[in-house]
Parts: sequence; C-alpha cells; structure tokens
Amino acid sequence: MRTFILERLPAQPITRENFQPYGQVIAASTDGKLFDSEDAQLVLDRGTPRFYIMRLHSKGRKFHNITRHVQCTQCLGSLEGKEWLLAVAPPSPGSQPDLDKIAAFQIPGDCFIKLNLGTWHAGPYFDADFVDFYNLELSDTNLNDHETCNLLEAYGVEFGIATL
Repeated sequence: MRTFILERLPAQPITRENFQPYGQVIAASTDGKLFDSEDAQLVLDRGTPRFYIMRLHSKGRKFHNITRHVQCTQCLGSLEGKEWLLAVAPPSPGSQPDLDKIAAFQIPGDCFIKLNLGTWHAGPYFDADFVDFYNLELSDTNLNDHETCNLLEAYGVEFGIATL
C-alpha cells in the first residue's frame, strides 16, 4: 500500500493583490462605471458561454484532485453572502501544477473570483451543508476543457485546508 502525506494548507483572506497570480477578485462598483482593469477580464470566445447556479454539498476540506481549464476563464461566487474556500495554483506548462505554489483562500460572500486561463483549482469548500454558487464558463467546459491532476498519484500528497 502506498503511503501519502496530508499537508495542512492555511487559507488566507483573499485580496486583489494576493490572488493576482491566479485571477481576479471582483467586488461591487458603482452603477455607470466604465469598463476597466478592475472588471473581470473574460475569455469566453471559444464556445457558448454558460451562466448558471450550481448547488454544491459539503465535501469537507481535504482534496487530492486539482483541475484546470485552458479554453476559458471561469467566474465563481456564492449566493446569500456565504464565505467559502478555494485552493489554487498558477497556470503551468506541463500536466501538473507546481506543488510549492498551491495556495488556499477564504472568499467572502460579497465578491466573486475570476480564474485566469489554466489556473489550477480545487473547491469550492465550505462548512455549511450546501451552498449555491453562480458559475460562468463555457457550455462544454466540463466535457472538453477539464484537465485534472491527481496529487496523490503525482506527488503522494493530499491537502487539508485550514482557516486562520
């Protein structure tokens, strides 16, 4: 039987600055504000955009699979102002993320995140029984643009997200 390491991954409060290697944090702006770099910089021109609400049930805070999408950006946000957690790693040229660059974030319910093309991500994670999330991606993202790395197989590691 193969042994593995359970790594504790502390979740840091998300800011525009500390999330920049992975994507963008988008917060409320005043009505009528013109489009600028603080707005979500979307890549959705490679298929039919899909905006939907997905209900996720709690699955704890441990993960060993991490996924990326290279054909589109993805936006996620919780409904009802619920806080949630997400683990990410920056885009990488190979089929595996850089293990040393995996980070976790606490995301408040008053903003959403946009993941850059190729950003590895695991989650959302939360403590409630379920949370509804809005999700913007392409209509076939989960069929044709869904590359997953099993961290147990690749590195012998599983992560557990801890809040500060």
